[in-house]
Amino acid sequence: MADYAWCSVVPAARPSPRKGTTLRNDPRSRGSDSPDPLPSPRRSAFSPAADVIGSELDLRLTGSHVVHALTPGFCDAASVYLLERWRREEDAHTAADPPRVEARRLALRVGPGAAEDWEGVLPVGEMVSFPRDTPYARALAAGHAQVLDKVDPYMAERLVASGGGEARAGDLRCVASFLVVPLRLRGVAIGFLTCTRGAGRTPFRPADVAAVEALAARACVALDNARRYERERRTALAIRDSLPPGPAQKFEGCRIAHGCLPAGKGSVVGGDWYDVLRRPGDRVGLIVGDAMGHGPESAVAMIQLRTALRTLAGLDIPAAEVIRRLDALASETPGASFATCVYAEWDARERTCALVGAGHPPPLLRGPDGRTSPVALTGAGLPLGLGAGSYEPTVLTLPEPALLALYSDGLVESRDADIDQEIGRLARALDEDASEPADPGDPGALPALCERLLHLPSGAAGTDDRTLLLAELTPAAG
Repeated sequence: MADYAWCSVVPAARPSPRKGTTLRNDPRSRGSDSPDPLPSPRRSAFSPAADVIGSELDLRLTGSHVVHALTPGFCDAASVYLLERWRREEDAHTAADPPRVEARRLALRVGPGAAEDWEGVLPVGEMVSFPRDTPYARALAAGHAQVLDKVDPYMAERLVASGGGEARAGDLRCVASFLVVPLRLRGVAIGFLTCTRGAGRTPFRPADVAAVEALAARACVALDNARRYERERRTALAIRDSLPPGPAQKFEGCRIAHGCLPAGKGSVVGGDWYDVLRRPGDRVGLIVGDAMGHGPESAVAMIQLRTALRTLAGLDIPAAEVIRRLDALASETPGASFATCVYAEWDARERTCALVGAGHPPPLLRGPDGRTSPVALTGAGLPLGLGAGSYEPTVLTLPEPALLALYSDGLVESRDADIDQEIGRLARALDEDASEPADPGDPGALPALCERLLHLPSGAAGTDDRTLLLAELTPAAG
């Protein structure tokens, strides 16, 4: 739907006597048009908002930058529409001149002084179907701009029908010039821009049209980049949402808190993973792992490893055998080789905790004495997928309650310190934080501790995913 400027935006003046619709290349009478100076496509014609187009990978924000660049200096109202089939990345072949064009309003801006809230009448996000004989569909079919001297009948009827009756019709008659510029990317139409000038302003000249076309070309690249980013984000969200349910179950003798901070601005899912599993004999399995990288490949590898582990958890096999079989599966899974993990299996009845490492930083254990230290594993183990098969368990006897911390290397990496020093720093932070008196019955105490530890400052903040799994291990009575 087109967007216009109205009488209250500029001083009252008689509309231009010219009628009908003209293309920008049509000849005009020199006597009727006073010459305008050629505008600069970026500086003098448009506001500084033009310089930030493409600075954000967000469709709506990019559209907002475009309309803010155009109004109110260049025109009184502006809008951006994207073809729905392009926005959805539908590859279905369409006719060169379809009977109707479906487009979604991405952005709208009306200059100050408008008589009403036109954004409420023309909401952002609204889908509009434009018939073939409208200037919007013609601009898309022809591939070049359309300049109108008055509101086209289709749009006038829609706006008057939306409310306001004769008052709104009077506002529409104040439009002096209206411009539609197609958005084309690599020869394909993806949408269009509209610009409106009210009575008292100079109608759009060829130089104005050329300036908007230059702006539209830049906007197309920015919009395409934003669309591609949003597609990747949707893919990441789909991957994340396809994961098996997280550790929401309750386990006897084991209270859990967990969290993950993906690396990088806007990241949704990476290679880090964790899980809490019910094992035969009322045992509890806990794991934190890290598949190499941050892209879709590492996320898929992470999902496959996590799914495989959940299958293995149902078998009544020892902890070391669980990791041996996971290693064998990883060697046949693309992208899973060199993944690391640390696995813990807690048996509250036997008061034992079996730990198995596969090239991962060692767990931290805080005992009754209130001191946290890394667990010296019998063997660090090689990363998964190498077919090593030699994984040995480290079995701890815990007759009293203890706090176990499994974490990814993103929490202990630093450009300025050795990893052992950073592991010690994390242990001290856990001691200092956990030493604060807390209500033993407070269900939020452990999650709050986990959240604080996740956000500890480090020398490599934001360069790798951070994952932390805390488990309060309480031996069974008797």
